[in-house]
Amino acid sequence: METIREIQGYAYFGMTVVFVIALYGYIVYLYKGKKRGMDYEKYSNLALHDDLNDQILEARNDEEKDSSK
Repeated sequence: METIREIQGYAYFGMTVVFVIALYGYIVYLYKGKKRGMDYEKYSNLALHDDLNDQILEARNDEEKDSSK
């Protein structure tokens, strides 16, 4: 018969494995997004560089707006 300590040990190990897999999955997701052109690091600086005189992250494409009308 298993004691509560053994069950806690198995649960701790199982949750550690689940969290490691989730972490590596998230890292792969970020790298795949970067290859597709979505650079999350660029957008993370948006909160730091939000002054009117700061550099623009992306140029606005007015041609796309005009064609959608």
